[in-house]
Amino acid sequence: MTIERGTFVLVTTTHKGVFFGVLKKSKAPEYVELTDVQNVIRWRQEGRGFLGLAVTGPTDGCTVGPAAEEANIYGVTGVIRCSTKAVAAFKAKL
Repeated sequence: MTIERGTFVLVTTTHKGVFFGVLKKSKAPEYVELTDVQNVIRWRQEGRGFLGLAVTGPTDGCTVGPAAEEANIYGVTGVIRCSTKAVAAFKAKL
């Protein structure tokens, strides 16, 4: 499966980082380039893990950092397509 450029994704890393943004370029597992990228600092257990973030987005009690214009994320362990519900929830956290 290839996730297309311009798709909202959740990215996990070898250092346990979790990031949300728009996929610009992927050379996973080495790195991905994201735009409008946010760091997910903390999420609640009720959200059912990082895959739950890709399905429903952050809920009350989650901590999401502000959006940076662009970033290269290294040591990629996962690139997950986000649902429209998750994208709306992330945008509401801005």
